[in-house]
Amino acid sequence: MGQAFQDAADEFIEALATILDELSGGADHRPECVIEASNLVAAFIDADGRHSNAELDAWLESIGPRLTPPMIVSTQTLRDDGTFGGRARWLEQPSTMFDLLVKADAKDARRRANRYYTLAMVLAHATAAVDPMPSQAELVALDRFRTLLLRTMDDHGVPRPGRPDAATPAVRAEVGAVGSDEPDGAQAVELAPERRIEELLAELDALVGLDHVKQEVRRLTSLLRIQEMRADRDLPTIETSKHLVFSGNPGTGKTTVARLLSQIFRSLGVVSRGHLVETDRSGLVAGFVGQTATQTRKVMESAIGGTLLIDEAYALARGGDNDFGLEAVDTIVKFMEDHRDDLSVVAAGYPAEMQELIDANPGLKSRFTRTIHFPDYSTDELVAIFSLISSAKEYHLDASGVSRLEEVIDAEPRGRGFGNGRFVRNVFEAAVGHHALRLADIDDLTDEQLTRLTAEDIHPVD
Repeated sequence: MGQAFQDAADEFIEALATILDELSGGADHRPECVIEASNLVAAFIDADGRHSNAELDAWLESIGPRLTPPMIVSTQTLRDDGTFGGRARWLEQPSTMFDLLVKADAKDARRRANRYYTLAMVLAHATAAVDPMPSQAELVALDRFRTLLLRTMDDHGVPRPGRPDAATPAVRAEVGAVGSDEPDGAQAVELAPERRIEELLAELDALVGLDHVKQEVRRLTSLLRIQEMRADRDLPTIETSKHLVFSGNPGTGKTTVARLLSQIFRSLGVVSRGHLVETDRSGLVAGFVGQTATQTRKVMESAIGGTLLIDEAYALARGGDNDFGLEAVDTIVKFMEDHRDDLSVVAAGYPAEMQELIDANPGLKSRFTRTIHFPDYSTDELVAIFSLISSAKEYHLDASGVSRLEEVIDAEPRGRGFGNGRFVRNVFEAAVGHHALRLADIDDLTDEQLTRLTAEDIHPVD
């Protein structure tokens, strides 16, 4: 592997030694940090049970000689002795060192555990980057290890990386994006300042529900991060598609996740700008012969450097053989190929229709190799989204309001086209109207009355 792995191991050991030296008053903790690095690397080498020669060589060159006593043996000896067998179990619980740092941070509000987290994740990714392509088991191990460290911080009230203050904040959603999965034409989001990867992942983590979606995005992030580490060292890489299918009902957060994903791509250096352009059939297909390709190219060009989200993408192939939508598809496929190094395309829509679209077009099928399904929100999650929307407008539900909202949500059919976040936003907007009518004849209203929504205010919407 060479320098990338060596640098990650060196920084992990030296930086942690400095932190522990300061914490304990000056004792030399490098030997303990070498053992910590050894355990972490060994665990990820064992994550998929393969123990490749490249992985064993990396450990022998960077870790083995620094142990006390030094371990200077051959790769074959490590293999014959089963040195790394079962070492993945180290990832199942926080290490003694990390636990010490978390508890110290809980006492004095420092961020030592955050530093450990950052160093450990870099070293873990560097280990996974030793081989040309990380296995699925390694990607799963990376995600579980990250989750273990973050939950340990949460349990002790220590802020997570990417969050400025309290740990375990209330679940959140990008309220402005709830239900915004249906763009009118092509709409470009203003280019935001570049943000650190952990800040973006923290925002992803804080979204309401979507556990499987978050997991898939984190694994894709790890995969791309590993390939970028290899590319930075002029090592062979395996091209990883940035094009995805998002399937699911409206209002399930597809636009919000696409926006975050594009910014994650920018943070990783996979795209240059990280903006999101939203469009649908109406923004791509013209009404006359020869105009569709031009219109589609114009939209695609606006997305270069970021991500294009095509909502209800299946509608492009719904008009028959002579429909201009097929011309748009052909233009999109060619554009994706010509600009594959600086463009991500997300095609979104109902699951069955999206699968039909991808299966029916070889050009799309070869490029959209990853599908992420967005499930409908549960009742509790929809109540949480309602609370986020209402809090943003300085309203809150009392206990009777919560109970009534649950009844209204449970009574809504959960079939195809269920509005999810869009549905509860409509319920909230209607509740504000009913609240105003309820208070219209009351003089000298208190702040509590002006901000409290009750069961009387919550009604089904058409």
